[in-house]
Amino acid sequence: MKASPFIYGSAVSKHAFTNREKEITKLRDNLSQGIHTMITSPRRWGKSSLVEKVIQDINEEGDSNVRTVIIDLFSVSSPEEFLELFAKEVIKASSTKVEEWLTAGRDFFKHLMPKLKIGIDPQTDFSIGFDWKELQQHSAEIFDLPETIASKKNIRFIICLDEFQNMATFKDYEPFEKKMRAAWQRQQRVTYCLYGSKRHMMSDIFNNPSKPFYRFGDILFLQKIALEKWVPFIVQGFADSGKRITEDHAAWIPQVMKNHPWYVQQLAHYAWNATGRLAGMPELVLALDELIFANMPFYQNEAEQLSPTRLNLLKAVASGETQLTSARVIEQYRLGTPRNVLKNKKLLIEDDLIDESGDGMTLLDPAFACWFRKQYLGVVWR
Repeated sequence: MKASPFIYGSAVSKHAFTNREKEITKLRDNLSQGIHTMITSPRRWGKSSLVEKVIQDINEEGDSNVRTVIIDLFSVSSPEEFLELFAKEVIKASSTKVEEWLTAGRDFFKHLMPKLKIGIDPQTDFSIGFDWKELQQHSAEIFDLPETIASKKNIRFIICLDEFQNMATFKDYEPFEKKMRAAWQRQQRVTYCLYGSKRHMMSDIFNNPSKPFYRFGDILFLQKIALEKWVPFIVQGFADSGKRITEDHAAWIPQVMKNHPWYVQQLAHYAWNATGRLAGMPELVLALDELIFANMPFYQNEAEQLSPTRLNLLKAVASGETQLTSARVIEQYRLGTPRNVLKNKKLLIEDDLIDESGDGMTLLDPAFACWFRKQYLGVVWR
């Protein structure tokens, strides 16, 4: 059985990657030219896939003087975890020779004495540890490690940190953040790409003049992929795997999913999976049902976390209400006071549940919007 040409749930592979030509060029040029770059967008809009695509392209260019690192901070919960992970990944990227990893403690640290361990498979079984008291006192050595290694080896580093905003939850993060920025802004041989899924936390880190990382580098905000890019991509994906879909039916997929990258790929996958030879509306409707049901536990959990007034405000937005603080809307949806409306609206925006633009307010997640309208408003998503 042929593999699906549509990928979701992980960073998109090269063959399943579509569009983003401008973003790819901009990010590759920035990182190659030493310009720090921060990427923000709502969840599941393809930040990780974009970065991995660009890093793959840079690696394939074959410049032996450039070393690339991608570090996912999703599960990192403390400064010491970050420093140990950061040091480990930088050391691993600095050389293909395992023997050189083991000499890193002697060659690249002045005050810290790392404990290095290598198992049967060095790529997955390499660890580094430090005495926490020493690490607190000499954390600058970790922040400076890429520059130290790069200077001694006459190389350059490109370091990409995913879910960067998670560090804002660390205890005593503010002094930690200041030390990190102070070290990184002086480095000449290291370029950083910082990105994360919590758009408003990322915006606060990089756009707030009172924060250390204000104007640290170029900010790239991902836009949605346009409909005219999706249609040939979907049609070609079906064709390459021996199936067919018309352009009109292919267009229905991104239209229903509001051009949301994750969901367009997911709905296209389910439609492809339901298709024998030619995809029609029965297959597309079946695919949409499957997508909604597959994501339903997540949506139910999301809704259950909301307070009653916040849930009611979401109902008002989903119903197309625009005058949220009007007496009629407040009374009809039991929203509390106008002050409560503004507070809950702010929280829903910060949680990326709703979005406000010139066209008004909408539920940001199109599949969640289908489920929510059916569950709470009785509107069938088909």
